[in-house]
Amino acid sequence: MPASLQDQLVVAISSRALFDFEEENRLFEAGDPQAYMRLQLERLDAPAKPGVAFSLVRKLLAFNDPDHRRVEVVILSRNDPVSGMRVFRSAGAAGMHLERGVFTQGRDPFGYLRPLGAHLFLSANEADVRRALNLGFPAARVVTDSAQAMGNYAHEVRIAFDGDAVLFADEAELVFQKKGLAAFQAHEKRKAALPLPDGPFKPLLAALHRLQQSSGGSMRLRTALVTARSAPAHERAIRTLMHWGVGVDEAMFLGGLPKGEFLREFEPDFFFDDQAGHIEHAARHVPAGHVTSGVTNPELTRELPAPGAHKPA
Repeated sequence: MPASLQDQLVVAISSRALFDFEEENRLFEAGDPQAYMRLQLERLDAPAKPGVAFSLVRKLLAFNDPDHRRVEVVILSRNDPVSGMRVFRSAGAAGMHLERGVFTQGRDPFGYLRPLGAHLFLSANEADVRRALNLGFPAARVVTDSAQAMGNYAHEVRIAFDGDAVLFADEAELVFQKKGLAAFQAHEKRKAALPLPDGPFKPLLAALHRLQQSSGGSMRLRTALVTARSAPAHERAIRTLMHWGVGVDEAMFLGGLPKGEFLREFEPDFFFDDQAGHIEHAARHVPAGHVTSGVTNPELTRELPAPGAHKPA
């Protein structure tokens, strides 16, 4: 029978999200991709340092055991195949079992999310993240200078999500942006019993729930909803999760308080939010990714780079 990723949690990730290739990337951004490739080849036997999503990937892979593979992580990168060799060697040096990768040498990689059936795409390339979201895949731009994950929960994957425009659609956020807080609170109180529409990361939350249900080993998942909502707007969020049949372990309704310090206490391996300001603050404390969707992230108006001219991701 042909190989299949069915019934696995599939994470597609770029090389710069998994490893710290920022020094090498500066060569590429300076307009010298050949020098970038030469440097990666020279460092082929030098394992790269962990990147922002390293802890998340390592812990998710720990859900696998010899008899049951529950998680598949695939490198999906604009890098060239030569640089791809260093990615796999760095993973091997870290004890990370990766088998699959797609390296497009500057071309758009996001189309390969379809045959992979990816539940999550993490990349340092904003344009790729936007296009993946437009195709219906949960995706986030990693903030490459985020704080590294803390190491206090070796057997627990901790993931934190914002609510509106991440787990939920941006219907309520649109009301807030147009009419203000009072109108938002009234709108959500009036619709408290009506589930919010699905947001871009609902499929990931559901896949994580299935992973937790299928796992009988030592690894566990702990999830948190970290939102600027407060009472009475909290009720609709909770009822929506109940309607989905997918819960979270912790919920923080912060009423506009900065999220970073609360996230530092939760210690997630990754945090997803749609608002750049929230991500900027959170990234000082925890690994963070910007979900470039919803009303707070209008489509880019500038022309995107031509194929082959993109920086590595």
